[in-house]
Amino acid sequence: MTAVRVLIVDDEQVLRDGLSMILGTYAGIDVVGSAADGTEALARCRAGDVDVMLLDIRMPGIDGLEVLRRLHQDRGAARAPRTIVLTTFDLDEYVRTALSLGACGFLLKSSPHELIAAAVRSAAAGETVLSASVLETVVDGYLGSGTGAPEEDPADLRLLAQLTRRELEILRLVGRGHRNSAIAGELFLSLHTVKTHVSRILQKTGCTSRGEAAALAHRCARHLASTLD
Repeated sequence: MTAVRVLIVDDEQVLRDGLSMILGTYAGIDVVGSAADGTEALARCRAGDVDVMLLDIRMPGIDGLEVLRRLHQDRGAARAPRTIVLTTFDLDEYVRTALSLGACGFLLKSSPHELIAAAVRSAAAGETVLSASVLETVVDGYLGSGTGAPEEDPADLRLLAQLTRRELEILRLVGRGHRNSAIAGELFLSLHTVKTHVSRILQKTGCTSRGEAAALAHRCARHLASTLD
């Protein structure tokens, strides 16, 4: 099995060195370099030898969002790495912007190292990786700041009516923050089958991201419960 090539980008050398040393102990992960700022990160990404980038947002000069923006603009000209944003704050105002610019994951820097290693492998496999608190932030952004259980919109229910029972089951698990691998294990499906279902769910509902699909699941939680339980 080919090792996942990882680039760590953060302006704090202690974090770069520590994370490089720890991730390097995990089988199947090869830390191929680190960068202290966005300029170094872009140069390394454009070299085409990075599979997954762990990216800090708040850096002097070219920050993480600008790195994502430029890689997004380069798409097609070069193979951009899958990017997991590492942040200090779970209420970071940049969460949704980073995801819209192509980030496939968002984790707290305080996350256990085994979770970060698992996220690297998941990202390399094409999955979206969101910590539970970050997923809540994304969902809240889509739902608004209202309190209490959201009213179920007839338009949302019409979207759900297009989904098969299996797709509804998977949508509910997406709303709970489950990754594709966890969904596959819970429903006894192959990872490929889960990815196909998630893709169809997004297509049928018109959701443009996993976070938006999770928000739909939250808005329709009562309907999903009455249908599936």
